[in-house]
Amino acid sequence: MADPTRPAAPAAPAASATPPYNYKAILQQMVQQNASDLHLKVGRPPTVRIDGELRGLELPPIKPEDLRSIGEQIMPPKQRREYDAEKEADFAIGVPGVGRFRVNMYQQRGSIAYAFRAIAFQALSIKDLNLPPVLEQIALRPRGLVLVTGITGSGKSTALASMVQYVNEHRHANVITIEDPIEFLHRDINCHINQREIGTDTGSFAQALRRVLRQDPDIVLIGEIRDLETLEIALKAADTGHLVFSTLHTTDATQTINRVLSFYPPHQQADVRFSLSTALQAVVSLRLVPRADHAGRIPACEVLINTAAVQDNIRDMNKSLNIPDLIRDGTVQYGMQSFDQSLMNWYRKGVISYENAVFYSTNPSEFALKVQGIAGTSDTSWDSFSQDVAG
Repeated sequence: MADPTRPAAPAAPAASATPPYNYKAILQQMVQQNASDLHLKVGRPPTVRIDGELRGLELPPIKPEDLRSIGEQIMPPKQRREYDAEKEADFAIGVPGVGRFRVNMYQQRGSIAYAFRAIAFQALSIKDLNLPPVLEQIALRPRGLVLVTGITGSGKSTALASMVQYVNEHRHANVITIEDPIEFLHRDINCHINQREIGTDTGSFAQALRRVLRQDPDIVLIGEIRDLETLEIALKAADTGHLVFSTLHTTDATQTINRVLSFYPPHQQADVRFSLSTALQAVVSLRLVPRADHAGRIPACEVLINTAAVQDNIRDMNKSLNIPDLIRDGTVQYGMQSFDQSLMNWYRKGVISYENAVFYSTNPSEFALKVQGIAGTSDTSWDSFSQDVAG
């Protein structure tokens, strides 16, 4: 029996709970270093992408419990259920005093991983982004389909946001966006802008798009065309007098048109070619190129305007697409430009290096000849892109 006169032993100290991982400090470093992306995975220090290059932060490797802690702090309930079921989820977060971020949470090798994308609170202007001025004219088209394309991280969402911002400043229109997730937040200036996020404001792209035409839109922005149903609704909206903006993960205008056609079986090709030729307004394709004059990247931009010649080429099933030549022919009159012309412009101005200009060009050997001044005497489409500023 215990001696009642003997003092009781002190209670064992309670196990201290692991403090939540300070993900906000990491995001703060990301913003301070002007990084576009942040990657988190087990066994590696936080890694940021600056001017297209990945760089590890001088921090300890991340532990599995750190990543679980982040998920508990930032994930909305619906996305948590989605991750539990599908092992990946998309959402956006705002961190007061730091910024707004698009987040993809996924699983690799049985552990959690994250990709954060920094989103500007305010959409920049077309001019501030160094995009071609013809995008201002495209943004003010009264109807039709405008596709912004490029690989992941090429600036598609940023370019689209700048075009919506231009519309907001110059039109009085009802704009409805359907995004997964919402990235740029637009405040009403002249337009009435409603931004709908998949999972929060609507169940799916298909659900939102089936009803969007009942919401009296003048302009519809679809975050991404992912399937045939989304494409068909976009074409229908464009064909019935609405202006539709969307994106595709394609590298240039030719591949974009081929991708749209590939959604349909062979027996529907004639019909879809006709629909696309009448609905399409423009294809804007982007590549981000490292700058040589200072830190950062600048967009090389291909622009295709759907002229009568382009319409005929899309409709004619007996001819292959000849988009590069049509862009060249429409450079002077319509403001079209190829990637190589855009790169020539930045190279002649000293903004990018010769090596990067050749690396990102569509036709490196032809581009090298153009730099040397070797071109056909009848080809005037390069004249405005080949003026040496120093001259």
